[in-house]
Amino acid sequence: MALLQISEPGESTEPHQHRLAVGIDLGTTNSLVATVRSGMAVVLSDELGRPLLPSVVSYGRECIEVGYEAQAKQSVDPKNTIVSVKRFMGRGIKDIAHIETMPYDFVAAQGAKGEEGMVKLRTAGGVKSPVEISAEILKVLTQRAEGALGGPLSGAVITVPAYFDDAQRAATKDAARLAGLNVLRLLNEPTAAAIAYGLDNGAEGIYAVYDLGGGTFDISILKLSRGIFEVLATGGDSALGGDDFDQRVFCWIIEKAGLAPLSASDARVLLTRAREAKEYLTIHGEAPITVRLGSGEYVDVNLSTAVFSEITRTLVQKTISATRRALRDAALATAEVKGVVMVGGSTRMPQIQHAVGELFGQEPLNNLDPDKVVALGAAIQANLLAGNRAPGEDWLLLDVIPLSLGLETMGGLTEKIIPRNSTIPIARAQEFTTFKDGQTAMMIHVVQGERELVADCRSLARLELRGIPPMVAGAARVRVSFQVDADGLLSVSAREQTTGIEARVEVKPSFGLGDDEIAGMLKDSYTHASADAFRRALREAQVEAQRLLEATQSALVEDAALLSVAERTHVDSCVARLQGVLVGDDRHAIDEAMAQLGQATAEFAARRMNQSVRRALSGRNIEEIEL
Repeated sequence: MALLQISEPGESTEPHQHRLAVGIDLGTTNSLVATVRSGMAVVLSDELGRPLLPSVVSYGRECIEVGYEAQAKQSVDPKNTIVSVKRFMGRGIKDIAHIETMPYDFVAAQGAKGEEGMVKLRTAGGVKSPVEISAEILKVLTQRAEGALGGPLSGAVITVPAYFDDAQRAATKDAARLAGLNVLRLLNEPTAAAIAYGLDNGAEGIYAVYDLGGGTFDISILKLSRGIFEVLATGGDSALGGDDFDQRVFCWIIEKAGLAPLSASDARVLLTRAREAKEYLTIHGEAPITVRLGSGEYVDVNLSTAVFSEITRTLVQKTISATRRALRDAALATAEVKGVVMVGGSTRMPQIQHAVGELFGQEPLNNLDPDKVVALGAAIQANLLAGNRAPGEDWLLLDVIPLSLGLETMGGLTEKIIPRNSTIPIARAQEFTTFKDGQTAMMIHVVQGERELVADCRSLARLELRGIPPMVAGAARVRVSFQVDADGLLSVSAREQTTGIEARVEVKPSFGLGDDEIAGMLKDSYTHASADAFRRALREAQVEAQRLLEATQSALVEDAALLSVAERTHVDSCVARLQGVLVGDDRHAIDEAMAQLGQATAEFAARRMNQSVRRALSGRNIEEIEL
């Protein structure tokens, strides 16, 4: 008689099989990998017993070095040795702070629809995106884990800053896929830290997780109760971290020593000394900074704790202000917080410990290594998701999205569909209607942010719904649905209610990489991927230009009287120029012509809008108008 092999939900189908899963903290300064062994979360070290892997990648013409080997080349080959790549993930060249002090050869990239794309770096090994560079770090961590655990991994939980937006999360997931990892979940770093503290210490109550890493700052307010980890509020800054403290010291040294403009190599040496001085001040009152630069200039200065605290005061205050906002969002007073968990190596700075302790009126919790706590929590979550749940182990994680998600409405205003700090996974829907009589299509622009104007938010995606039955303006009913999964990634769908026609998009920001680009990287087919991206971008620009022309010409037919003769002549010339470049393959010329036509018709559009409002209100008294 054959026996059937059965299992409980969430458990392995083989009773004695432990699936190999890890938690990875992909950090700005250092990265770690951890796993659960014999019910305990542990960080996996390299063959020399070092738990940390410096997040540094050095590119040579024939080889790539990662970690300590790469770190040793920061001073001798700064252009090809990439540090703090996490700060470039999902970011365009305009988003990068202190770019003028960096030794890298940046390459501005463009997304699939012609907008600014994720920055790239030109190295001796070729032009590399932050996704590719991060993938090299993840590959080393994967090899370390598989060597230590004795087999291939079934999956990994990778942590991201809570304030990472959709573009940054998508880029992180792309990097993991490129490294050959099966991503079980993207987990917010503060939440991972709470898991480590909550399960190890059996904690319950309200906790604040203050996470200051090398390149990002997060503050999360969590409620831990009977195995439920509920994030009440989150805040922070994805461009504020220990690197910024290093930069303040770097600038202070230059001013104090009266240095002339530095070469890239000397700047990297001095920045390294600045970081070392910052770390030395953690346990000493004064840090000597002595170095002879390649230019022959000699630096010999002393940085005191008092001076360091003064030159970084505004950075510390930024984190405290964000913490106060998170508490307000959670409707909590500082006295209601039971404990403050400190995460990230940068929290070792005395002024940080003092500021946090003063705000909450209690000593912060430091009984777990702030460098390791995120990886440990991620390992616990990975173990659970892989189906290795121990008998009696039962807990639930309720995370939140850091920024509101919405879409563009008439006048360039943002309509929020899912507000920030909403628990994920989540789905929300809202109905919209057409603006023009006979309108048969609708362009839906998905954005992320807290500002009222679309121009001040981050564009995530656009989808087009066609086939709407021609009706009078306001008669059609289009239901737009937003769905955010457990990784914090978004999908959007639009459905016309009377016909049932639908359009859907898995939001893939221009900063992320498409499936074809991932495959192209895996095959090292950079040339084909680049050509495909160019053709796709050109087509998107042509479609957008055609739509703009049609809308402009329709508006001119209806309301040409709103323009003076000179204004009409200018608009007509812009239309003619756009029509002329539309048939070519110069996408930049199309973009420029569209921009000129948009500027030429901006005032015209405003007058049409005002006229529509006057018509709608004509003959009505104030009591009839709903506010």
